[in-house]
Amino acid sequence: MKKGKGKEKNVKGDTKIEVEQPKPFTPGITKAQVRQHAYELYRDKLGHGGLSLQDWVLAEKDLVSMMQTGEIAER
Repeated sequence: MKKGKGKEKNVKGDTKIEVEQPKPFTPGITKAQVRQHAYELYRDKLGHGGLSLQDWVLAEKDLVSMMQTGEIAER
């Protein structure tokens, strides 16, 4: 895959579009918090391209879930 934004096919043959990080939809959560959590979750994907919108949303949901259960302290 070429550098920069683009498309790549995953194992199922679906097209994945890399996007810039969206604004968080959860009140009180910052882009920086989501970005840090996403980088911890998807460390293996970062060497192969950027994250998709679904990756960003799942990272935010996971972060909020962990904060609610006390598994992670607010930063």
